[in-house]
Amino acid sequence: MTVLRHIAVLDVGKTNAKLALVDEQTFTEIAVVTRPNTVIDTAPYPHFDLDGHWAFFVDHLAQFHKTHGIDAISITTHGASCVLLGADGALATPMLDYEHTGPDDLAVAYDEIRPDFAQTGSPRLPAGLNVGAQLYWLFNRDPDLLDRTAHIVTYPQYWGFRLTGAVATDVTSLGCHTDLWQPREGQFSDLVDRLNIRAKLAPAQTSNTVLGTLTQEVATATGLPRSTPVSCGIHDSNASLLPHIIRRKAPFSVISTGTWVVALAVGADESQLDPTRDTLINVSAFGDPVPSARFMGGREFDMIRDGSTATPTDGDRKAVLGGTIMLLPSVVRDSGPFKERNHVWTHAPTTDGARIYALSLYLALMTQTCLDLIGARGPAVVEGPFARNSDYLNMLAALRPDGVEIEGSATGTSIGAAMLLGQGTTENTATRIDAPSQDELRAYARDWTRMVNARA
Repeated sequence: MTVLRHIAVLDVGKTNAKLALVDEQTFTEIAVVTRPNTVIDTAPYPHFDLDGHWAFFVDHLAQFHKTHGIDAISITTHGASCVLLGADGALATPMLDYEHTGPDDLAVAYDEIRPDFAQTGSPRLPAGLNVGAQLYWLFNRDPDLLDRTAHIVTYPQYWGFRLTGAVATDVTSLGCHTDLWQPREGQFSDLVDRLNIRAKLAPAQTSNTVLGTLTQEVATATGLPRSTPVSCGIHDSNASLLPHIIRRKAPFSVISTGTWVVALAVGADESQLDPTRDTLINVSAFGDPVPSARFMGGREFDMIRDGSTATPTDGDRKAVLGGTIMLLPSVVRDSGPFKERNHVWTHAPTTDGARIYALSLYLALMTQTCLDLIGARGPAVVEGPFARNSDYLNMLAALRPDGVEIEGSATGTSIGAAMLLGQGTTENTATRIDAPSQDELRAYARDWTRMVNARA
């Protein structure tokens, strides 16, 4: 078997696009470059700078290969996105930003054709967060678009197409509330035929499939061999989940934090999911259904923090816990377990430190709500930026009977994507979080839950 020492990962999140070089022996990032994933707010609608990203990736693939050598390429991106390609391989239309509210204009008509949650595990979401709603809106606003479209690919596979010339979709991206996939059956939903796109939707692959090797054009531009393998690619939350699936036995849950906080419960019973509370069924890299819930925690953190860099003091913590200073949901009101509610403070924080501490507790309590909604059992593993927030971790640890852990081994979207091609490790190196003052934190949580329920 060929040894893949260095795996380059194209990692496109909603906020930033990143190229990381991962050492397959240690699964650490040895080189990283980023650029903002800025939305271009011009006609025909808000869309992404795909050509700018491509130039960035090609340039830095060449630099990484010259400096370190690249043996393979993997891909991970945010979900809720697809790209429509013409017969010549160019865009049939710009890639829609899923936060654009245009699809809401046709919501009533779209709701008449979308499959039930029981079939897709996909909740009805606003704007373009359901890919099916994106496609319905795009085809209706531009009646010639369907004829111009030769291939519909999910977002990781767009970059795979640019690298290899091969078209595909992947099961994790199709399983990210698209309305297009049946996660239990592992096949396309009824919506595919209702949209008349079965012949255009690229074949579904598991994420660890090798999509192909580089085109001559890409090999020439980057200096990489044409034989360089490229993975099919994976949705970013499922990339975060993959190292844990490899290292752990069910049941457990993973809390992937970033712009979105996504809770994924492996080994849970998904029969009681409530689609009105932003629960859904994700699909793992291996095609298995995974009950999930999410809210826009990273964005909420930035909105309430409002640029402050204050660090909570013990005095701030006492003031919040003793004065019952609480932030009640929802800061972002169009997603999460308490949609359509406006956030409110029970008492105004008197310092930035108190505000940020109460915010951290709010984020932990929102996470706990998500875990309860998906029937999560076993340890809860936190990864991403919130794994460095001790106040968030302490509150969550006070509420999880099977414990909260952070991984000692490398995890994250780029590492998970690299594991699609590398061998990975089966060693569990997690650290358990032991929360101080659990009784006080639990009392605060009970009061928060009571106040949230009273506002229902």
